[in-house]
Amino acid sequence: MAVDFETNTVNLSINGRVAVLEMNRPEAMNALDLEMIKSLVYKLKEIGSSDDVDIVVLKGAGRAFCAGGDIKTMLSGTDENGFYSVMDSISELAVTLYSMPKITISAVSGAAAGLGLSLALASDYIIAEKSSKLAMNFIGIGLIPDGGGHFFLETRLGEARTKQVIWEGKTMSGEEALAIGMIDETAEDLTAAVSERVDNWLNKPVQAMIKTKKILADKNRPGLLRVLELEKIGQFKMRQTEDHQEGIRAFLEKRSPKFIGK
Repeated sequence: MAVDFETNTVNLSINGRVAVLEMNRPEAMNALDLEMIKSLVYKLKEIGSSDDVDIVVLKGAGRAFCAGGDIKTMLSGTDENGFYSVMDSISELAVTLYSMPKITISAVSGAAAGLGLSLALASDYIIAEKSSKLAMNFIGIGLIPDGGGHFFLETRLGEARTKQVIWEGKTMSGEEALAIGMIDETAEDLTAAVSERVDNWLNKPVQAMIKTKKILADKNRPGLLRVLELEKIGQFKMRQTEDHQEGIRAFLEKRSPKFIGK
């Protein structure tokens, strides 16, 4: 039996042992504002406590997976306490998705950028359209990855390649991301590919798969928490830099930034 739950920014449908969690701000390319972040955490915890669900598919409504953090959320809470409160919510989302006792798939269509890419990387398996656009592009506005981006990229790519991906901040196609090991699979037909992967796992001893996930997540959780704390402190410092202020101005004025290294 299929069950549907909806909020303004997050849709949750459950069909048998599979839950589909859909980010639902298509007019903003599913950019993550504070309401969506908190809604995702709430729904993920709700799913995580259910004995009936084994697999969770995370996707975006419309033409994008998630374009990153909402610019208004980024510009709000400029005082230290307000900023740290937003970052703590982002950290809770990353930890909840990474460690939940379910097998998770990110189904990436269109853009997965910045915090949106960190979110995808927190899942167990990433399937992206070949034509999708993936970018860890914080560098373009003088910031560093958050949402555990450093941790998740290093887990998949190693330290040296992680630094290159973050420093370059370039946009990669699904095929380019697959070639460096940043994602797990590409597809022409994303819906069919996700369905095939889910059906495959539903016919496996999925509780054994989940136990392996939990062992590794429990082992690595202290490292993730440490990285999230370092990202929070580092991001606050980067927000005070002249380069970040220039990056935001350039973004809003739709021009190339002129960075000075300060």
